[in-house]
Amino acid sequence: MEKLDYVIKEFNKWHGSEAQARILEAKEDEVIIEFRGTFCKTCGLYDYFDDIAWEAIDFGLKIKPVEVVESEEDFEEGRYVVRYKLERD
Repeated sequence: MEKLDYVIKEFNKWHGSEAQARILEAKEDEVIIEFRGTFCKTCGLYDYFDDIAWEAIDFGLKIKPVEVVESEEDFEEGRYVVRYKLERD
């Protein structure tokens, strides 16, 4: 899971002004990640979830978002909890 920590760190580095991610739970074949922020209104919300998967490729991980487990939206901020499936080679 050390690689996944780096993925989250890189995501937050590049998207931190709009969204912050953190790992809530990590298991052998899945991970739960929380996203909080204002999110770019002209970007697709799910693009943030996919960006984690793209970032993971650079660290040799294959993950994909499979379900938004929780969502809360206020006028200017949101919180989303997303379940990812870890793919093993």
